[in-house]
Amino acid sequence: MAQVNTSRSDRLVDAVGNRVRRARGFVDDTDPAALAVIAVMTASILAALVGFLAVSDWTIVPFAVFLASAAVGWVRYQAETAYTIALMMTVSTILILGLIIVFIFRESIPVVQYESATVFGVTVPGLRMFLQPNWDAVSPPIRYSMVPMIHGTVMVTLIASAVAAPLGVSAALFLSEIAPTTVREVVKPGVEILAGIPSIVYGFIGFTVLSPWASDQFQTTGQGSYLFVGIVVGLMALPTVVSVAEDALSSVPESMKSGSLAMGTTDWQTMTSITLPAAFSGVSAAVLLGVGRAIGETMAATVMLRGVPRLTEPLVNVFYGQETLTSIIARNYGEADGLQMDALFVAGVILFITVLVISVGAQYIEWRMHKRLGGEV
Repeated sequence: MAQVNTSRSDRLVDAVGNRVRRARGFVDDTDPAALAVIAVMTASILAALVGFLAVSDWTIVPFAVFLASAAVGWVRYQAETAYTIALMMTVSTILILGLIIVFIFRESIPVVQYESATVFGVTVPGLRMFLQPNWDAVSPPIRYSMVPMIHGTVMVTLIASAVAAPLGVSAALFLSEIAPTTVREVVKPGVEILAGIPSIVYGFIGFTVLSPWASDQFQTTGQGSYLFVGIVVGLMALPTVVSVAEDALSSVPESMKSGSLAMGTTDWQTMTSITLPAAFSGVSAAVLLGVGRAIGETMAATVMLRGVPRLTEPLVNVFYGQETLTSIIARNYGEADGLQMDALFVAGVILFITVLVISVGAQYIEWRMHKRLGGEV
C-alpha cells in the first residue's frame, strides 16, 4: 500500500511539473507579436466588462476591439489565441457566478435588516423571517416570513424525492443490468426525451387533470395540493435520475460483476452487493440532481399551488398546497418593489444556499466512495 501511494504521489508531482513546464514554455516561446495581440484582447475585454458594469454607452467600443484582435489572432496565431480565449471564458464563468452571488446577497440586505430581532440583548439580522409564520406585504404590521415557503418547498421536495429516487434507481438498474440491448436502446433515448419536456407542460397537465380529480376525490376546498405537486415534480425529475444513474451503473467494470457471478452469487446478489455499491457515488449524484430539480422547480408549482403564503393546518397536511420559495418569486416579481422585492431575493438566497449544500454533499459522497473503492483509508 505504501508503494502504491508513493507511486501515485510521484505521478502527481510529475504531472504538476509537466504542466508548469508547458506553461513556462508557452510564455517563453510565444512570438512578441502574438503576446501583443493577447495583451490587446485582455485589456479590451476587461475594459468591456468595466463598461458593462458601469452601464456605459461606450461598452461596445472595447468589445469591438476585442472581437477584432481575436479575429486577427485567430488567423495569425491560432493556438495562442485559442488558449487565451479558453482561459478568458473560464475566468468569465467564475466571475459571472461571483457577481450573481454578490448581487442576490446585496439585494437581500434591506429586508434582512428590517426583520431583525433581539435575543438576549443581541440583535440577529433576519431572525424574524425564520421565526414568525406570517407573510403580509399589504396591511401593517408588514411581515416577510420565509417559514411558509420553506415548509412548502420541503413538502414538495420530500414527496418528489419519494417518487423519483426509488423509481429512478430501479429503472436505471433494470436498463443497465436486466433489459435486453434492444429494449435499452429504445427506452433510454425515450427517457432522455422526457427530460426535455418543458415544466409548464407538466404543470398544465397537473392543473387541468390531476388537481380537479384530487379536489373531487378528497373533497378539498379549491385546487392545489403538495401531494400532487410533489408527484408531478417527481415525474419531471425521474428522467434525470434514470439517465444519470444508468450511466453510473453501466460504468462498473464487467470484471467485477463476472467475478461475483463466478463465486456462485445470483444476479440479484451481484446487483445489490457489487454493482450498486460500486456505482453508489454516481447513483447518489443522480438522486441529488433529482432533488435539486425538485427544489428549483418553478412553473409546475406556480401553476398548481394556491399562491397563499401561509402554513397548512396541520403542518403534515399534504392535501392542501400554499406556496414554495420558487413559486412566490415567480408569482410576485412582476409587481413587487421595495422590501417585498428584497424579500424575494432572500428566497433566492435560501435556494442558492440549499443547492450549494446539496452539491457539496454530492461531492463529499463521491470523494468518500472514491477512497473506499480505491483502497485508501
